[in-house]
Amino acid sequence: MEIEERQIEEMVRKYSNMLYKICIVILCNEQDVQDAIQETFCRLMEKRPVFEGEEHEKAWLIRVATNICKDMLRFKMRHPKISIESIGSIKAVDSTETIDSIDVIGSTQAADPIERLSAYLVAPRYRETLTELFKLPLKLRTVIYLHYVEEYQIKEISDILGITQHAVKKRLQRGREQLRILYKEE
Repeated sequence: MEIEERQIEEMVRKYSNMLYKICIVILCNEQDVQDAIQETFCRLMEKRPVFEGEEHEKAWLIRVATNICKDMLRFKMRHPKISIESIGSIKAVDSTETIDSIDVIGSTQAADPIERLSAYLVAPRYRETLTELFKLPLKLRTVIYLHYVEEYQIKEISDILGITQHAVKKRLQRGREQLRILYKEE
């Protein structure tokens, strides 16, 4: 039992950053990302799957995390929320700072999750590309991220997402086309 707990702790340390990057690309909300990562590791502890190797371990975690993110998005679409501030019935106590604008360390940053992710995870030369990536539809964004950032091959992405290799190729093609269009507009 202790060995398994140590292995799980090691996996949390090893894969948390990667899962954060993947989930933020899908969800664009830090609180939801933290919930998704926590749920991913809870399922790991609950299921305790036997892995064939490190790549199988990583692929399982990515698959579970992306499925959790999709479930969260599906729930939000079925249960839309209206913020109280948008109704105008309650004003913020301090309009210069919101919960979303406070960094984990305590410094203030932009409330936009894309800008926070760019500032936190990406070298300055890649920030514009990441911003454009967030403009893509979820299906294209996920495949492009896994292929170009996490450097997965088409077959691996197909296995992780549970889609055909042809679908992965087509999504990569469409994503690249849309990115080209976005760059030409600017």
